[in-house]
Amino acid sequence: MKIEVYSPTIRRKEMDAVLTAMVEDNIGPGELSQKLVQTAREYLHFDYCIPLRSPAVALYFALKALDLHDGDRVLLSSLAPGYCAWVLESLRLSPVYCDTAPSSVLLSRETISAAARSGEKAPGALLVHHVLGFVPDMASLAETGIPIIEDCSRSYAPPEEGEEKGEKKGAVFSILGLEERDALTAGGGALLYALSRRDSGPLRNFEFPGEYSLPGINAALAQIQFKEAPRNFAKRRDIARAYTQASLRTRHKHIVRNDEPEYNNYAFPLILETGMKDVIAYGRRKEVSVEYAFADTLMGSGLVPREACPEAYSLSLRTALFPLYPRLSSAQITKVSKFLATLP
Repeated sequence: MKIEVYSPTIRRKEMDAVLTAMVEDNIGPGELSQKLVQTAREYLHFDYCIPLRSPAVALYFALKALDLHDGDRVLLSSLAPGYCAWVLESLRLSPVYCDTAPSSVLLSRETISAAARSGEKAPGALLVHHVLGFVPDMASLAETGIPIIEDCSRSYAPPEEGEEKGEKKGAVFSILGLEERDALTAGGGALLYALSRRDSGPLRNFEFPGEYSLPGINAALAQIQFKEAPRNFAKRRDIARAYTQASLRTRHKHIVRNDEPEYNNYAFPLILETGMKDVIAYGRRKEVSVEYAFADTLMGSGLVPREACPEAYSLSLRTALFPLYPRLSSAQITKVSKFLATLP
């Protein structure tokens, strides 16, 4: 049986929580969503949080909370999710695409400054997506003075014992997506939160109709995801170690990243030195799926001119993702490791 690149980690506890919500008729927004907020606060230590139906809705209201106006410029990575273009267009904001640092998926202060200088009007916001779970130097980005909205949907990791999570690092608002391919999945949804009371003020003034709010059935699933995260991420770490040892036998490269925060092993990407099509075809023969890492991004969707962000464009053509998730069996991990060690 073919091993897919992604598979949501849903176990018996998650299913039981969802079934309980259905039996109690708590499938819409309400009490369960507020219980999720209470659970999430224990891990993220925010001041205020709004549970919403999707990351796109969360981004929409985060930008509204910054009080931007028609035509204001918003900086964002060319490797940000494709839905960002729709949100910016709906608010009549002008996207300014930033390139990544060389051989990295991360924004840097230099690439942001270069993009900011491309227009006469100062940027009104900077969207920082933690691409593939890699976290940029947020303190350095904050020094640009541009208000930051960060998306940590794929970089979430449970705090280590004694570790303070959620400390202020420069973002005005943060988004934690709960979609199928995010680090925590509730089958859909997002948390929009502010870490400080000063920043949370605009969020408190919003009044949301039920159609924008996170349904209780998703909230019930997300609660268990937070609690089960330590076990799931420990398994991810063990799988990543095996893959890393195998991939060192090849000439393919790992992504350059900021060494300060520990990587949560959201994914296992490699920058290929051979053609992507050859690796995908090899995977098809070995029953191991391989995907373009940035197919769902602005660059991968063709929304960013390749000449505007040459580093990101090169990465979009050469970066492959391989199966990594806690539900992989020992036999499957061994199979993928052997596959990685023999990549063309």
